[in-house]
Amino acid sequence: MTPSLASLADLSDREMIRDTLARIARGEDRRDAALLQGCYWPDAAVDFGVFVGDFDAYLAWVVPGSSAIPVTLHTLGQSLIRLAGDGAAVETHVTAYHRIEMGAEARDIVLGGRYLDRFARRDGEWRVAHRTMLYDWQRDLGRSADWSQGLMGMPLLTDHAIGAAIGDHSETFFE
Repeated sequence: MTPSLASLADLSDREMIRDTLARIARGEDRRDAALLQGCYWPDAAVDFGVFVGDFDAYLAWVVPGSSAIPVTLHTLGQSLIRLAGDGAAVETHVTAYHRIEMGAEARDIVLGGRYLDRFARRDGEWRVAHRTMLYDWQRDLGRSADWSQGLMGMPLLTDHAIGAAIGDHSETFFE
């Protein structure tokens, strides 16, 4: 069976939306303003519950981010994508890890929820026009790992094995 041009266009649209979602996660984790600017329309609105504002305010909030949160990792799950012309309603599951500096120690916090995104296609490009975050659960996993002790009893042999929001090995990896 040969796919129709319409079904191929739908697949292409869905893949462009998924790519945008992945770039947002990386942009937030790496605090990369340029990457995020390519994922949201300049007139976008964002509602994270703990932050509500326009795109410029969101960007100022997320980049450079809080120095008390040196590491985040947003892992995306399935996305339900409902295309409607030049718009799309998209729900994406997310599990987000945060290392939070709390004075004498750092703690690992993990939360789960869903992004509810309104995407808009303009000049053939899909970007977020409005994002709302729904929180479903949160866990405090306790004290963060002491990476100076290595991993599972084995010393780390390279200085680039540990991730960080800014300046980790993945920055040079994509150059």
